[in-house]
Amino acid sequence: MAFFVSGGTVFTILLISRLLESSLLNAEVKEGEILPPTIQRLMKGYNKYLRPFFDNGPVTVGMSLDIASIDTISEINMDYTATIFLRQRWTDERLVFEGNKSLSLDGRLVELLWVPDTFIVDSKKSFLHDITVANRLIRIFPNGTVLYALRITTTVACNMDLTKYPMDKQTCTLQLESWGYNVNDVMFYWTRGNESVSGLDTLQLAQYTVEDHYTSVSEAVYETGNYPKLVFHFELKRSILYFILETYVPSSLLVVLSWVSFWISLSSVPARICIGVTTVLTMTTLMMGARTSLPNANCFIKAIDVYLGICFSFIFGALIEYAVAHFCTLTHSDSHIFMYGHHMHDLDDEVNGIITTIANHNRAKRRKEAAATPAPAPASLELTVSPSSPSGSEPKPEASPPEHTNWCLTALATVRKVLRSINCCHVENPHHIDNYSRVTFPLSFVMVNLLYWTYYLYF
Repeated sequence: MAFFVSGGTVFTILLISRLLESSLLNAEVKEGEILPPTIQRLMKGYNKYLRPFFDNGPVTVGMSLDIASIDTISEINMDYTATIFLRQRWTDERLVFEGNKSLSLDGRLVELLWVPDTFIVDSKKSFLHDITVANRLIRIFPNGTVLYALRITTTVACNMDLTKYPMDKQTCTLQLESWGYNVNDVMFYWTRGNESVSGLDTLQLAQYTVEDHYTSVSEAVYETGNYPKLVFHFELKRSILYFILETYVPSSLLVVLSWVSFWISLSSVPARICIGVTTVLTMTTLMMGARTSLPNANCFIKAIDVYLGICFSFIFGALIEYAVAHFCTLTHSDSHIFMYGHHMHDLDDEVNGIITTIANHNRAKRRKEAAATPAPAPASLELTVSPSSPSGSEPKPEASPPEHTNWCLTALATVRKVLRSINCCHVENPHHIDNYSRVTFPLSFVMVNLLYWTYYLYF
């Protein structure tokens, strides 16, 4: 019984193996039927692991690009994402056939042919589109020329200088190199020079416009040798209209709003403080929002940062102006009381001076009247001698002031000079501060704007 079971098992295995062999044979026959006789003759003895002209010098590969779209340009990651059609042409002497028509093959047959090992140098992430099938094209011409086209979406690094952001221009590149074949094996060239790249004229970008583009041919030097290299350069200019509406106009209007406080009375403390603090906080929020689309660890001082800093300085200066004006108002009221008392003291001194002048005038008048009246001649002249004088011929000398009195007078004169110099800086009327600010702040802001836009647009 066990013998029959084991025999049945062996028979089943043999039957399955026979069926698999027959299916494989049928598949080979079908595959052979798919390939036309011309392709079968070309593929006979063809070795895809050897490049064309293996012993007769390098193979030349011509390239052209068609830019389908540039999806995103990121300042944070400093890269751009583009979808391109990469077309490569080379001649393979092993694929020469008779006829005058080219052969368009299925993209899956590329596995049977030798193709260049081209790669994108600064690519961070790339993929080949495969919906509904792999987007590859193979076309063979009678003289052995092979056209190989791919549809690729790639994210390429682009070093950006954001010093003049958002009035900047960025030059990005797309570099193509051979990975394993050096210049002795493969040579790259652009098929039509600068016209080898198309699609940029009809390209529509959100924030940029393509100013210029050109191609170049060079070599990449590495430790393992020199490799062929093709470079496509394109210059992007940022559209500033969005930033004018989003940042520049609101920040300028906030500066103008801060000037409204100059027309409000100094006694309206809540109103002026509310305007100053509100504009400062709003400007701070606007500055933080402008930096969200830029790298946080960016060492560049950008043009937009300079302008926002200027606007913040003017707004903060308007707030400080009110603080100074209000302080001068308080100081002026105290000094007014002091000056009123000083004026009354001067008035008293003036009245006392007038009284003294009148008394001296009456005294002098009496002396003149006494001198006009004739007096009797004295019998003898008597010399009046001071009791303290030892002799009548010497008058009494005046006493000289002490030395420390002169030093006090000098010090008092110096203090008066210092007080006069301080009094020159004293504001006679605090309301004049607002009057001056109504003119100086707008004029200064206009001048700074002229310098700012002239420098960043033309230098």
